[in-house]
Amino acid sequence: MSDDEDTREYAVVINHEEQYSIWPTGRELPNGWTEVGVRGPKRECLDHIDQVWTDMRPLSLRKAMAAAAAGQSAGE
Repeated sequence: MSDDEDTREYAVVINHEEQYSIWPTGRELPNGWTEVGVRGPKRECLDHIDQVWTDMRPLSLRKAMAAAAAGQSAGE
């Protein structure tokens, strides 16, 4: 089924690592995922994700890299 043929409504969801996905509304969300409040056609949801998910690295990696950078700055 192409995006043009898909008439289902989707919800934009996020996990604890701040990674985004879409999920069909009306289906129970998998553990660890939360709706962000954006619902609509598949393309609209994917467009929203393109706008807000600008750093694909998981949150834990971003925090570790920031801590390492701060440690290097303090040790200079």
